[in-house]
Order: sequence, then C-alpha cells, then structure tokens
Amino acid sequence: MNRTYELMFIVRPDMTEEDQDKLVSTLETAVASSGGKVKTFEKMGKRRLAYTVRRFHDGLFMLLTFEGSGGLVHELERRLRVSEPVIKFLSMRIDEEQKRLDKIKAIRDSKRKASAAPATPAEPAAEAPAVTA
Repeated sequence: MNRTYELMFIVRPDMTEEDQDKLVSTLETAVASSGGKVKTFEKMGKRRLAYTVRRFHDGLFMLLTFEGSGGLVHELERRLRVSEPVIKFLSMRIDEEQKRLDKIKAIRDSKRKASAAPATPAEPAAEAPAVTA
C-alpha cells in the first residue's frame, strides 16, 4: 500500500549545486526503483538553524514529497544517514492529514451548496429599526 510522505532534509551550506543535484537524483532514483513515485521536490534555500548542528549555523533546506511504502522510507533515511553532507533529516507521513483536510473541504462545500439554494420567500421581510448609540 502506497502512502504519501514528506522528507525534509538539511545539507551543508557550502555544498555545490552540482552535488545537491546528485544527491537529489540518487534519492529520486531510489524512490522510482522501489515502486514509489516522486510528487514534488523543492529547494527551500539557505536558512539559519535554530541551534548549531555539527558546527554549522546555516543549512540548505530541501523538501521531497513522494508516494511509497514504509520500507522505502527506511531506505531513504538510511541513505541520508550515511551521506556526509546531510546535517539533519525528518520524514513524515502526510496522507492521513490530507484525507482529513479533503473531508473538511467536502463538508464545507456541501454546506455552501445548501446555503446557496434559493429560498422561497414566505412574506416580505420588514426592515428592522436602526439602533443608535
């Protein structure tokens, strides 16, 4: 069963663009070879870290969203753990949250359709007197 995951990882701030692309392509290849599918990849840029990690104060943040199994997540985490330029990483399952948001949206849309239906006026509404303070 394929689920949707987000994998946020931070690499060294002095990592070259070419090395970043190599790392990302190896992760995307790992996803594809294990039957998963990369949905999006986003380079979020250089940001200041909340605390020093391995003598680094800044890092390049990257976000990979993909569909796959739990075994795929373990494999990607293993690859990131042994990759020297990776400072930190975090993977999170997001499909349950997406289902919840879709359900809320469907309920909201059905309420809008119900309130948008034209009501038949029984009697003309009288104007309420203006309240002055």
